[in-house]
Amino acid sequence: MTLGFLGTGRMAVALARGCLRGGMIEVSHLIGSDCSEAARANFVRETGGRAAACNRDLVEAANVVVVAVKPPQVGEVLRQVSGQMSQRHLVVSIAAGITLARLRDVLPAEVRLVRAMPNTPALVGASATAYAADGSATDDDRRVVEALFASVGLAMEVSEDLLDAVTGLSGSGPAYGYRMIEALSDGGVAAGLPRDTAIRLAAQTLLGAARMVLETGLHPAVLKDQVTSPGGTTIEGLHELEKAAVPAALISAVRAAARRARELAEG
Repeated sequence: MTLGFLGTGRMAVALARGCLRGGMIEVSHLIGSDCSEAARANFVRETGGRAAACNRDLVEAANVVVVAVKPPQVGEVLRQVSGQMSQRHLVVSIAAGITLARLRDVLPAEVRLVRAMPNTPALVGASATAYAADGSATDDDRRVVEALFASVGLAMEVSEDLLDAVTGLSGSGPAYGYRMIEALSDGGVAAGLPRDTAIRLAAQTLLGAARMVLETGLHPAVLKDQVTSPGGTTIEGLHELEKAAVPAALISAVRAAARRARELAEG
């Protein structure tokens, strides 16, 4: 397998490094292309792979092509290379809001397609990615895509109609987490902690809570109850969160982001 990235921004670099780290590909089988010379140079520096100034050259060299350009650029870029694509190509798009049908419109019928929604913690190997495969994708294609995104975190297959919800939850979710860390650290400062101490404690606390959910398999409500002693400190804090409708606000945030993802896809 030769893995190529159309677009060599931060997400492309993160995915490439994950694949190399996991032994999925050899560095000699890694290539990226970008209209920005600086982005190409950074890709080579960060991954050790090679760069192509021309997108057509990349498609001729790679049989797995990750579309990692900005959504408004996808149509133009794929039209440039569609003539070089054939049944040997698996195309994996990580462009938000670009449906499999829209990708199919500009690519040959024999090209296999997968659409994925990773998130930015891929940069530190902690991404949450959902992907949806076109009917043309084989079981081997699915295994390749699973390995690609599992190299930078959690990966799971869903039906395409759920990807807007995925965008609202895990695509936008890191921003919600950062805002919670900021708010928790503000609370720590208000209670007397130095700012840097408060930020580190808040971040590690959310990291630990997330790992408890993933590694124990217990429902978050069960884990919450394990922390909440009768008449103790935690129940008082939880009561304030309920009074401020924080859980409802988080639900609304995910729904609003998912709704906006649908609007962008329709546009």
